[in-house]
Amino acid sequence: MTDQSPPPESMIAGPGVPVIRNVNWGGLWTLYVKEVRRFFKVQLQTVWAPAVTTLLFLVVFTVALGGGGRTVTLGDSAIPFANFLAPGLIVMGMLQNAFANASFSLLVGKIQGTIVDYLMPPLSTGELLAALCGGAVTRAFCVGAAVWLAMALWPGVSVTPAHFWAILWFGFLGSLFLALMGVLTSIWAEKFDHAAAVTNFVVAPLALLSGTFYSVDRLSPLFQAISHANPFFYIISGFRYGFLGVADSPILVGSAVILALDIALALACYALLRSGWKIKS
Repeated sequence: MTDQSPPPESMIAGPGVPVIRNVNWGGLWTLYVKEVRRFFKVQLQTVWAPAVTTLLFLVVFTVALGGGGRTVTLGDSAIPFANFLAPGLIVMGMLQNAFANASFSLLVGKIQGTIVDYLMPPLSTGELLAALCGGAVTRAFCVGAAVWLAMALWPGVSVTPAHFWAILWFGFLGSLFLALMGVLTSIWAEKFDHAAAVTNFVVAPLALLSGTFYSVDRLSPLFQAISHANPFFYIISGFRYGFLGVADSPILVGSAVILALDIALALACYALLRSGWKIKS
């Protein structure tokens, strides 16, 4: 007979004592990988198609509209229109895909009756929220990298980073902001039409009217005030600063605004997930 030593005391839990006492890193990582694999299995649709669509915006505005000799004034600098436009298009693609990824997971589970796959595993509310947002942020950066690569190969456009930290920071804050909005939408929505309505009437207008295609300094004071009330404006302005070294708004103010909104949305999503509103019967 072989001598089998008993398991260490750290692996034995008494009655009523949880085995996972802190963060369930294994479960968190597993759900995150599941979310990444879900969109990566159809990467032609989820990563490369958005990159092509975003590149077409650049082609239309720089070629079809004869934007090759145009410049945009930011501060004291005259920026070629294509170089001004490119960062905004990159981050806009990131934001839209972060929202699309996060708004799909729980919603499809509710519609197909597989929501139990998210609720039954030994994951806390925070771990569930972190994994869902992590998958959405990962997709956003994959799309951003694909769009950046396509634009780097496009003649007449310079997308060389000036402040790499700003690209990562505002890319992360913006992607997380839209991921949390997507989770909030998937909790509220009962069918795909509800999520599509948020995309078409909230996300798309805010993204398009945030200074992606123009400098807000050229607008009237009223519309400048409206633009400064749009959180997408601060995301795009900060992200553009990472490439051009100049921005439409103070970087610290934009960073503080988006960070505060991320915290507020995270708390709202956490409270709703914990309560089981529209998720648990």
